[in-house]
Amino acid sequence: MYPYFVPLLTALLLSGCSSFLMEGTSAGAGIAGAAIADSMTDNAALATGIGLGVQAAAKAGLQYAQRRTRAEEQDAIAQAAARLQVGEVGDWAVIHGLPIESDAQGKVAVSRLIGGIGLSCKEIVFSVVAMNAPPETPHAYYVTTICDDRGQWRWASAEPATARWGSLQ
Repeated sequence: MYPYFVPLLTALLLSGCSSFLMEGTSAGAGIAGAAIADSMTDNAALATGIGLGVQAAAKAGLQYAQRRTRAEEQDAIAQAAARLQVGEVGDWAVIHGLPIESDAQGKVAVSRLIGGIGLSCKEIVFSVVAMNAPPETPHAYYVTTICDDRGQWRWASAEPATARWGSLQ
């Protein structure tokens, strides 16, 4: 393995701050792109294009991984809320497949039912806290809607893991 990939891999494997990951990925990709370009050509314009292409690909890969991580959390919350009736409170937790964000947990409650013929949705209130956070860490609270999609409860908001919006997220 080439030594210029070490910063990129380190940034991707570390769990933590999103801005650190984005900047670390960008910097690592810049270093890797420069090394690749240097080994392939002496043409400055071509080398710049290669470097920018590697950097863009690395950023796109990180953004994809971040969307997948958020989708894991949203799916865990939706599945926990699916079993609840109005006024009930349950627990949710997720252990991420990619360690780019902290594993999370919290409470979820159904505040009301929304729907009609062929449409079954729930408005939910949920809390989020990192699993490794000290007990005194305050929770963040949010409100969203989930809907039953042929037996699979899914996030109904257009943020950030709703696949239909693609690059508009």
